[in-house]
Amino acid sequence: MIKGTTKILGVVGYPIGHSLSPVMHNAAISHLKADYVYVPFAVKPEDLAAALRGFETIDVKGFSVTIPHKQAIIPLLKEITPEAQMTGAVNAVWRVEDGWKGTNYDSFGFIAPLKAMDKDWKNIAPMVLGIGGAARSVVVGCASLGCREVHIFGRNPDKLADFVQSWHDTPLQWVLKAHPWDELKEMISRTRLLVNATPMGMYPRVDQLPVSEETIGSIQPGTIVYDLIYTPKPTLFLKKAQGNGAVIVDGLELLVQQGAKALEIWLGRAVPVDIMREALLEQSG
Repeated sequence: MIKGTTKILGVVGYPIGHSLSPVMHNAAISHLKADYVYVPFAVKPEDLAAALRGFETIDVKGFSVTIPHKQAIIPLLKEITPEAQMTGAVNAVWRVEDGWKGTNYDSFGFIAPLKAMDKDWKNIAPMVLGIGGAARSVVVGCASLGCREVHIFGRNPDKLADFVQSWHDTPLQWVLKAHPWDELKEMISRTRLLVNATPMGMYPRVDQLPVSEETIGSIQPGTIVYDLIYTPKPTLFLKKAQGNGAVIVDGLELLVQQGAKALEIWLGRAVPVDIMREALLEQSG
């Protein structure tokens, strides 16, 4: 029940209509009988700074951050954690005395379903599609699993160079191997973990693929194909990869695990992860 004392949490993104974050967070809040509500905020990139000032005015206690704001929000924060510094992106923010503090739990959420698999990760060289904030979390997550190399593919040469440069003077500069997009088709058969960290195929553009069908046809049977997108579930990319014999993983468990960690910070208590997962599964069908 929303009352005059109810505290506000939320998620910032654009577009935001596809987000299932309110479903899982409000399920946990209701289960705990906490006096909070979690709502979506559609914030255009040019309005992000104004939105944060507005949040201060209406006393928002914390919020999740999704596409396209995970990197752009960093200069607007008073402080970020080492996890956020390493990834260069933020996905959870909360109020501190003199502003906002941000962290990143995406890499934690990303590796959750992979850790449950019996794999010798040090002998697997993942390939990652995309060079945005989500891709950064994937690189960190793969390194934490023990992968000795992580191959990243970007369409824009200048942005790919900037992505590589941003890891200099970090331990991961020796792990990261960057490639232009046109090398993907030739290399894709070599990997046993392929990750889509682009928004291609996300609602409402559900008919898009991050790579061509011909390239998908080169994926070897048994390869783990992981799409960070959770709406639709599964994506067209995962359906076609599964048809080629791949083991598919969608972004739902990532969403659950990173969301639970953020909610623990905002509420200052343990949260029911199972309740959050069940709410998402029910909503996503």
